[in-house]
Amino acid sequence: MTAEQGVIYRVAGPVVTAIGISPRMYDVVHVGNEQLMGEVIKIVGDKTIIQVYEETSGIKPGEPVTNTGEPLVVELGPGLLTSVYDGIQRPLPVLRDMMGDFIFRGATAPGLDREADWEFVPVAKVGDEIFAGQVLGTVQEGPMEHKIMVPPSIAKGKIEKIADNGTYKVDDVIAVINGVDITMIQKWPVRNARPVAEKLFPDVPLITGLRVLDTMFPIAKGGAAAIPGAFGTGKTVTQQSLAKFSNADIVVYIGCGERGNEMTEVLTEFPELSDPRTGESLMKRTVLIANTSNMPVAAREASIYTGMTIAEYFRDMGYDVALMADSTSRWAEAMREISSRLEEMPGEEGYPAYLAGRLSEFYERACRARTFDGSEGSVTVIGAVSPAGGDLSEPVTQNTLRIVRVFWALDTSLRERRHFPTINWLTSYTMYGNELGKWFTANVHDDFVDNRVWAMKILQRESELQEIVQMVGSDSLPEEQKMTLEVARMIREIFLQQNAYHDIDCFCPLERQYVMLSLIRKYSDLADKAIANGVAVDRIAYLPVRTRFNQAKYEANIDDELVAVAKDMEQQFKELGV
Repeated sequence: MTAEQGVIYRVAGPVVTAIGISPRMYDVVHVGNEQLMGEVIKIVGDKTIIQVYEETSGIKPGEPVTNTGEPLVVELGPGLLTSVYDGIQRPLPVLRDMMGDFIFRGATAPGLDREADWEFVPVAKVGDEIFAGQVLGTVQEGPMEHKIMVPPSIAKGKIEKIADNGTYKVDDVIAVINGVDITMIQKWPVRNARPVAEKLFPDVPLITGLRVLDTMFPIAKGGAAAIPGAFGTGKTVTQQSLAKFSNADIVVYIGCGERGNEMTEVLTEFPELSDPRTGESLMKRTVLIANTSNMPVAAREASIYTGMTIAEYFRDMGYDVALMADSTSRWAEAMREISSRLEEMPGEEGYPAYLAGRLSEFYERACRARTFDGSEGSVTVIGAVSPAGGDLSEPVTQNTLRIVRVFWALDTSLRERRHFPTINWLTSYTMYGNELGKWFTANVHDDFVDNRVWAMKILQRESELQEIVQMVGSDSLPEEQKMTLEVARMIREIFLQQNAYHDIDCFCPLERQYVMLSLIRKYSDLADKAIANGVAVDRIAYLPVRTRFNQAKYEANIDDELVAVAKDMEQQFKELGV
């Protein structure tokens, strides 16, 4: 396609108006003498409105504008894992090597390394009838088997040529289908969801290793969750724990508009984190997209779509992908700024009227699906929301809650009490409970769901009793209610509280979660019998087994220790006459 050229008519921050071109919506254009990358976001008569992904200071009317005729696409293929990109898939380490710590305007580099060699192993052969999404061959990328698939643009056809087992670069031709040369690179428009053969019911949990999430508020593979919370409540730490310990095959972490120091921590810590599966660096199955708050606002808006497209690509291979978006509030702020430059009618708190629609488009791309080659994959989206002042009634949080089915509410008061994760058990919820309940019953224990319901009732009852205690004191409560407070305290301190930096307590398997909560429930049942026999609550509350139970979750032989706790509990209650 021949490039079409026009000129700049007007400049307003990252929004540039051009004349002399006739593009389509979302076409990529190059703006100014430095050929800055931009995207068409509005067309009014003969004027084209462009959001530029780079700093626009210094450009002026009359400079050239070139229409590429293509939408914003990302390159998909071997080399994605371990990569660090900006919002439009420019590899930041490559740019740093080219020009140092400060990236010049107009700098570009391909998303995939053209010089890297990959060992291609064909699984199809000449003459095979193929279809979109079918696997042609594989390459080994770190611990993952990277599948080279037929692009979605080729619905069906016949393989006329396929490469032999050997070493190739990503832009080498590895197959010919219907006369079309196929390389290891696929290009896909970021704003379009990749197709799947069938969307599946979300009835398999994403195991995180965090007890408050897995037991109390589980999320399904292919589901969507929101983590809203004020500054310092632990959104980033929680997402990093999920990235490290969840049973997802691939992690895509999007730092969208976060402060530079926070993103620096992620960039430096992820390569140092040990992958529990392989013992190697977690970075070997991770893609990082870094778009900090001091980077151009337009690229921040695109970064969410870039990350989602990469996640869908790995889903199409049959992998389970966990996508962390930190944070969607900064993404919404980018939309608000661009909308104001366009002089659009503002909605609530200045956000554009289409805020809810954009959030829906993003979260609804999360799904568990059957791919075209018959395997199953998923993209699970966990979006952090950073409401100003912790106000959960602001538009981004409220519109997000209308879309997602899991709400993990972070609480400032829990942070002040040094309770991690700071997820408030009274305001959080999951709507996957019924779907996942069958899985927990079949794969963990028949009583798993009953234990969760029991624990939530105790915590709710504790909240009601605390209001009475604040007015008249705990001494005025009957013995049964005093015991309820003690059991709720055990649930909070032993079960819900978890140390993200402790080698043992940072990850808790589902079977162990069930045993721990069952022991607390057993303690409660024995305590009720003891109270019925006239035993004082103070004697029950200060049984030595309580201290041993508190320490058990930090022991290297934790499972053996929990068995010992059960025996001690029975013996000590027997001594009380139960």
